[in-house]
Amino acid sequence: MTENKQQLLSEMLMSLIENKKYASLRDAMGTMHAADIAAVLEECKKEQVPLIFRLLPKELAAETFTQMEEDRQALLIQSFSDSELKAVVDELYVDDAVDLVEEMPANVVKRILRQADPEKRKLINEILKYPEDSTGSIMTTEYVRLRPDMTVQDAINHIRKTGINKETINTCYVTDRNRKILGIVTMRQLLFSEENTQIREIMTEEVIFALTTEDREKVSLDFVKYDFSAMPVVDEENRLVGIVTIDDVVDVLQEETTEDIEKMGAIMPLEKPYLKTSAFEIFKSRIPWLFILMISAAFTGMIITRFENALSAQIALVASIPMLMGTGGNCGSQSSVTVIRGLSIGEIEFSDILKVLWKEMRVAVLCGIALAVVNMAKLILLDNLGVMVALVISITLLLDVIVAKIVGCTLPLIADKIGLDPAVMASPFITTIVDAISLLIYFEIAVLMLGIAV
Repeated sequence: MTENKQQLLSEMLMSLIENKKYASLRDAMGTMHAADIAAVLEECKKEQVPLIFRLLPKELAAETFTQMEEDRQALLIQSFSDSELKAVVDELYVDDAVDLVEEMPANVVKRILRQADPEKRKLINEILKYPEDSTGSIMTTEYVRLRPDMTVQDAINHIRKTGINKETINTCYVTDRNRKILGIVTMRQLLFSEENTQIREIMTEEVIFALTTEDREKVSLDFVKYDFSAMPVVDEENRLVGIVTIDDVVDVLQEETTEDIEKMGAIMPLEKPYLKTSAFEIFKSRIPWLFILMISAAFTGMIITRFENALSAQIALVASIPMLMGTGGNCGSQSSVTVIRGLSIGEIEFSDILKVLWKEMRVAVLCGIALAVVNMAKLILLDNLGVMVALVISITLLLDVIVAKIVGCTLPLIADKIGLDPAVMASPFITTIVDAISLLIYFEIAVLMLGIAV
């Protein structure tokens, strides 16, 4: 929905509330998507949220609840009676209930679990046992399970009877008595098969599945690779225990992408949306990296101090320092971002390091020569510098680009190999390292070619 349309909807709903036209308000919200209602509730005054929410039909209310931000969910839970809370919890899919429990404070969690029916409470507790980054933590146990000896008609009747409470019925899972997965059947296959055909005759036996302990980001990439809308999840004994659906995968990819972007900008990941995060919390997320980068940048000052005589003898060398450091940092960032993206989508692995190095070396030589030639012409023709000084700066620029590309492409690969997040080795970190190396190369070449005493 566009921002203008959302604003108009919000104003319309506010007008209906102020005029106490609750019947019209209920009818208007009944035609809206849950995400749009949640967005409008975010803009409402706190005291208005429970009133509006209570007007929603049961199913729409539960769906809207899952779309709301954590603080608004907590506000509603505080205003709910036990019966109202139970009605919402009963309508939530298990994976959504788990997400809710993970986000709420302990006293609220106890109340939520107390209102959940025993079976759902058991399932929630089982999923909560899985590590936060595992596939088990995002799966749902609400799926359609079929037996191989069922006929197509039996399967359709079973789906009609039980499918109303399942998160998806588009793909059904065929298992034996021990819940070991044998195959999958799509609703399309069922609809276009003869009624008396047995499920084992039409099921697809080669099933791509995930383990409960697998990294959820890896499984999310499998969704992209195979264009899945759902994937079965099995335990160590190959027993079907749940499924992961595309809506949860989208959330995972969004979280991982946001986290990577924050790390690439030298920021500790935030747990809340930016506008709902206090200035002090943002300060805490940024200051550790700023301290590290400030200390590491001190090496640059030490290098400049060491070559103070060279700078005094050739003042022209000083003017080119920002250009060399900036170009090196930019080149390193280009390579690191490319490699980090390749690692995140499974396109590049550590075993490809030699291939990556060879490719980046060729790119670096081409970029370095192009930049050095243009820079040489600019220094001689526009800045009127001597040929030797211009040559020193241009040769440094060429080597600077090559070194920056090598550092930029190898550090993320090494970080990934030793178990660190490759995103940590992005722009600020790469730039600081390349700056120091650039200055060392620059002054060593100047001393060598210009005969300057250190």
